[in-house]
Amino acid sequence: MKRLFALLLALVMVFALAACSSSSSDTEETDTIQGLEDGVLTIAMECAYAPYNWTQYDDSNGAVPISGSDGEYANGYDVMIAKLICEYYGWELEVIRTDWDSLVPGVQSGIYDAVIAGQSMTEERSEQVDFAGPYYYASIVCVTLADSEYASATGLADLAGGTCTAQIATIWYDSMLPQIPDAQIQTAAEAAPAMLMALETGTVDFICTDMPTAMGAVAAYDDMVILDFSDSDDNFEVDEGEINIGVSVMKGNTTLKDAIDEVLSTMTVDDFNDLMDEAIAIQPLTED
Repeated sequence: MKRLFALLLALVMVFALAACSSSSSDTEETDTIQGLEDGVLTIAMECAYAPYNWTQYDDSNGAVPISGSDGEYANGYDVMIAKLICEYYGWELEVIRTDWDSLVPGVQSGIYDAVIAGQSMTEERSEQVDFAGPYYYASIVCVTLADSEYASATGLADLAGGTCTAQIATIWYDSMLPQIPDAQIQTAAEAAPAMLMALETGTVDFICTDMPTAMGAVAAYDDMVILDFSDSDDNFEVDEGEINIGVSVMKGNTTLKDAIDEVLSTMTVDDFNDLMDEAIAIQPLTED
């Protein structure tokens, strides 16, 4: 009996040591990732860029609190991706709301660990930050009103001479609109909602954006239509970096970049598309 008791005691100690070792290993793995020493992944987004991200006033559909804001929650495709990353590693998620122009400077200075905000992986941005991903592939399209003279456009030439805009500091405004012949490019919109409102109020004839934003727009505004020239020879000229959407981290933070890439590598294009469809389905409508 004493031998049996001793054997059982030894087995208990072995399992206890194994559990401690596993816990210690998990902790050490987190500690080696720059910025994740506290076990919290702090990310930034506009919270105003549906279906990538938006603000809502309850925690329905898996929304998470916006840091420093009472009663406001963030949701959308970016939040869904961030939650998957955090669930994979057992991290907590903190969402910081900031404007578009502050995203890159904020991650450069370490205010937050990463930006998950529908950012294109452009060459210019890649000189300032490192990108994990892509976590979505977004083609470039235009959006106009259903009763517009441009609603039947089949190529860029059909948009010639039209008034247009896009969001500030995006490839849509800086690189795409100038490709339209004689385009009357108006002042850039400060945010995606302002861009959509410019179209809805007739301030411009059409806007340029990516497919997810366009899909979100037509879901919210039933008088808008998407102009997709993907099957035309008269389409926007883009490179992969302009349509690949990535997660930006501080330049040189390879441990965090690699950790995020490990999670994204388990997902397929279909997984991304299904998740985006879900985000579009639950986004709050912007009109009554």
